Amino acid sequence: MDGLAARSVPWEVEPAYPDEGPNVMRDADDIARFYDCCSDFMRELLEALAGHPDEPRPFPEVEDAMGWPRRRIASVLGGVCRLRHREFAGRRPYHFLAPRVAASGRWEIWADAAQANAIRAVQLDEAL
Repeated sequence: MDGLAARSVPWEVEPAYPDEGPNVMRDADDIARFYDCCSDFMRELLEALAGHPDEPRPFPEVEDAMGWPRRRIASVLGGVCRLRHREFAGRRPYHFLAPRVAASGRWEIWADAAQANAIRAVQLDEAL
């Protein structure tokens, strides 16, 4: 495989992708509100995910690309859990693949194209 890690293809492993469940945030206004309410670390993660739409990547690969230490994503997601449940009925503006179905055999995370567009739009609004 030329040294490259195997890649998961979301629509092959998630039957109703990108709307695979009730925990997936779809509304651009909700995504913008989530972005506004979350921590700087969570915003940084969302921005990194938006840069690679529809591309599931294992946590360590995302952390390496962001210059983050290992396990920071788990910490950031744990920190935003209360906000997700209190303000957004548990919904999240990103997707997960469990290790049992992920090509990498590890937890994978990504934003779909619509989520990435909403994240980039709120970034542009804040930059103005």
